[in-house]
Amino acid sequence: MSFGRRSGESAVNGTIAINASQPAAASFAATEKTPPVSDDDIDCFALAERVIEGITEKSDSPDFTAMPRTDVAQYSTTATENILGKTYFRLNLLEQRDVVTNVVNGLYIAPVREDPSEDEANIPELPIAAVWGTNDRAAATERVLSSTSVTIARNKVQPVLFDRIDISAALSLPHDELTRQISEIVLEISHEEKLQLNKAEQEDLVKVLLDEMLGLGPLEPLLADETINDIMVNGYNQVYIERRGKLELTDVKFRDDRHVMNVATRIVSQIGRRVDESSPLVDARLADGSRVNIIIPPLAIDGPMISIRKFAKKKITLEVMEQQQNMSSPMATILRIAARSKLNILISGGTGSGKTTLLNAMSQMIDHGDRIVTIEDAAELQLQQPHVVRLETRPSNLEGQGEITMRDLVKNALRMRPDRIILGEVRGSEALDMLQAMNTGHEGSMSTVHANRPREALTRLENMVSMAGVSLPPKAVRTQIAAAIDVIIQISRMRDGIRRITHIMEVVGMEDDIVTTQDLFNFDYTGEDAAGMIQGDFVYTGVRPHFSSKAEYFGLERALLEALR
Repeated sequence: MSFGRRSGESAVNGTIAINASQPAAASFAATEKTPPVSDDDIDCFALAERVIEGITEKSDSPDFTAMPRTDVAQYSTTATENILGKTYFRLNLLEQRDVVTNVVNGLYIAPVREDPSEDEANIPELPIAAVWGTNDRAAATERVLSSTSVTIARNKVQPVLFDRIDISAALSLPHDELTRQISEIVLEISHEEKLQLNKAEQEDLVKVLLDEMLGLGPLEPLLADETINDIMVNGYNQVYIERRGKLELTDVKFRDDRHVMNVATRIVSQIGRRVDESSPLVDARLADGSRVNIIIPPLAIDGPMISIRKFAKKKITLEVMEQQQNMSSPMATILRIAARSKLNILISGGTGSGKTTLLNAMSQMIDHGDRIVTIEDAAELQLQQPHVVRLETRPSNLEGQGEITMRDLVKNALRMRPDRIILGEVRGSEALDMLQAMNTGHEGSMSTVHANRPREALTRLENMVSMAGVSLPPKAVRTQIAAAIDVIIQISRMRDGIRRITHIMEVVGMEDDIVTTQDLFNFDYTGEDAAGMIQGDFVYTGVRPHFSSKAEYFGLERALLEALR
């Protein structure tokens, strides 16, 4: 081995808790082959494996591939009580919940869908058994037991492995060489611990251990899955994902809160930030550009929380959004013309509605000769132009000094000779500086804002200007807004999981103290089909765009009129 080993042993107790539902009806005879356990010899994984074996041996066991996770949890609770008998009731409440959790994780198979390259709106769910690559019940059961075996082996092998190797030396090795050497040591430890693993399970175990050393541990398989958009870690025992607009509970788990904190620290340290009691919330990014938010106790009551908005490897364009029915063809043409005509655009929507994705898509229309300055809390914009300057805020240090805010960066950007300024999101006093920039020759600027409707976006802008500490009459603020913003695009994630542009609204001007607007396009809801998919029409309101003169200046008026026919 080219990296040193160290002697000694340590133990790790990996426990997972779950709020199990009330037990459902099930009939099991308490097994006498389950030996009693002492208080200092409780292996919740081993107990769970016995329960799984007892369930799968029954000829009348239900088809878990057709059951939702809540029903599997109800069934597992009753089965665990009956199969373990007195052994189960000797465990404390936390240990009982750990056993049930591992039984559920062993039996439940999450639903998956077809190839992610297909139209998201038309992808049906496959039978749950398809996740194992087989409809053979025996083969599926074998895979379930295999995953449980790898989990048990990981908890036995990992502390011994990390105690025997020099981590810093190991991390300096090429990936292939590190994999080879780790495989040898894992095989050696498996023999010592008398672990019965086949070749596939040994390979899975090595991959899990390498993920712990080099990546983000249990989150690595989720990060590799291109069908997943968001990953939400709610403490060590609960990880949700969003797949095509729908939330799903996964069986991914951490050992404990300390394990979650180790992953969180690894994320923020890569970009020179920290997360601790003095700085318990932080925005960060992964190496691939994925956006991360971390919040820990005492602000997070139930343990460390990690939210990851994954970086889309597949570039989303307006053409792709049009094909996915996120908008109609005329709407896509209008947005292209708006971006090319250097309109100041505000994209409004709720959390996870696709604001940044739409901003990235529209930014592709920007002329490659423009100098663009982007300003973000955590850099995630994916501009393709050759002349892009990316700025990112900075939190304060341990002494509370050195913070650089969005407003500081907007002020500095004005001194950098930008043609366009793009704010990832306007959320505070920087709104005033953004409006002033839009009103002083920086046309074609773009930003996003959290709001449920276009008019609410204007109200939010007005409120955020007041946060700058500058005393301006309401009419003066609204006049600045009316002069600065040309178009507001409202995007929404609807209850069928599909993101749709619901409004394209122009800011026309002022009448007395009121900002006047006009809708160009709306989404009219008409109902839903048998599969629960929202039905509706993208409707042109018939009004002539106020920005026609700007489109004419850029030679795009004819294309504009043709799109509105």
